[in-house]
Amino acid sequence: MPKMKTDSGAKKRIKITGTGRLRRRKAFRGHLMETKSSVRTRRLGRESDIAPGIEKNIKKLMGL
Repeated sequence: MPKMKTDSGAKKRIKITGTGRLRRRKAFRGHLMETKSSVRTRRLGRESDIAPGIEKNIKKLMGL
């Protein structure tokens, strides 16, 4: 049976930490930033963990 390929979209968007946790960037930071408060933009700038409910599906896409 052939090797399972890593999903290209997931590969570009998700980072695996040294301990095996999955990290992602938050949405709503691309444009129209003038209307958003500085507190909100700072919060959106930080990376976030993947929700536990979909972590199994994402790991399958990543080939883990």
